[in-house]
Amino acid sequence: MKNNSKILHLWFPNLFDFKGGIQVYLQDVLQGLGEQFPEWKIKVYNKLDQGKNEESMNGHNISFKYYGSTPNYLQTIHFAWSLLTGALVERPNLIIAGHLNFAPVAYWIHLLTRIPYWILVYGVDAWDVKDPIKQKALKTAAKIVSISGYTSDRLLKEQNLDPNQISLLPVTFDASRFEIAPKPKFLLERYGLAPDQPIILTVARLARDDGYKGYDQVIRALPQIRQQIPNIHYLIVGKGDDRHRIEQLVQSLNLQDYVTLTGFIPDQELVAHYNLCDAFAMPSKGEGFGIVYLEALSCGKPTLGGNQDGAIDALCHGKLGALINPDDVNQIAEVLIQILQGTYPNPLIYNPEALRQKVIDTFGFAQFKQTLVELMKISPIGSNS
Repeated sequence: MKNNSKILHLWFPNLFDFKGGIQVYLQDVLQGLGEQFPEWKIKVYNKLDQGKNEESMNGHNISFKYYGSTPNYLQTIHFAWSLLTGALVERPNLIIAGHLNFAPVAYWIHLLTRIPYWILVYGVDAWDVKDPIKQKALKTAAKIVSISGYTSDRLLKEQNLDPNQISLLPVTFDASRFEIAPKPKFLLERYGLAPDQPIILTVARLARDDGYKGYDQVIRALPQIRQQIPNIHYLIVGKGDDRHRIEQLVQSLNLQDYVTLTGFIPDQELVAHYNLCDAFAMPSKGEGFGIVYLEALSCGKPTLGGNQDGAIDALCHGKLGALINPDDVNQIAEVLIQILQGTYPNPLIYNPEALRQKVIDTFGFAQFKQTLVELMKISPIGSNS
């Protein structure tokens, strides 16, 4: 069968109504496929959205089916039934499960039809998987596509998979949105900060379930940092149900004058906040990758991440920034002091333009699309029959 008749089914949890890291990544996957394979028929099955924003996705070859208006008690069953019937009727050449939770359905469809499927994996969703059906689905997948080497390495170790099954498609970002600029005066005034005041920044969702982001550890490191940099200030951008606990931690350490929780900020202010800081720090230990690292780097900012998760990939094993033990508060303090005093032994982090160009060359959308094309070549999709 000719390439121009191929059919691709994408199963996504959501794309538009909630904008998290997975949703942004899936939008990039969809846009990349639509641009690189315009002759394919691409159908997106979207479980949670209600279909209000699809005009933001360009591509005459992309269609959407939404299930967000289905009553909650029926939604999963209705969605799974639609995936099954859609596959049986259209016989797509390939199914891409945009979350491991959908993989069991792809597995059963494969047993019935031999339609190949891929599974996209991110971080905690694919770590320490115990469900036997998900384990079977992983072993039977034609391809497992991981956003980071850290996640793929864990999967290989924990699930005893064939290394040839797993490929990397790292997170990308819209480099045109981010730029190097002076500290914005309006934010200095908003937060009562001096132009020459050293500022550490974290951008993260403040959710109790996301305590692994590491902002606690930066707060605990501040008393030690203040001994060397008395006028240091720590800015945490984000909202969530963990805010009250963070405020209590700040008060317990008597750091009210040194920490600002900004709460929600609009998207149009995000770049300004990156440019406000002198160092970006998120010493996490549960990130699948962490797009915020790329955003900070593309603004030319020295960046610190943890050495126990996907930050290893985002910072290219330390080539683009500092990797530290996220459980070691002393090390966090010492490395942030080095970064802010200009003594950290990686000259690239002090060359904003070179740092920005390096992250664009490595993780820009052009490279993302090229990697996507290569994945399709090395793991050719099946033929309609």
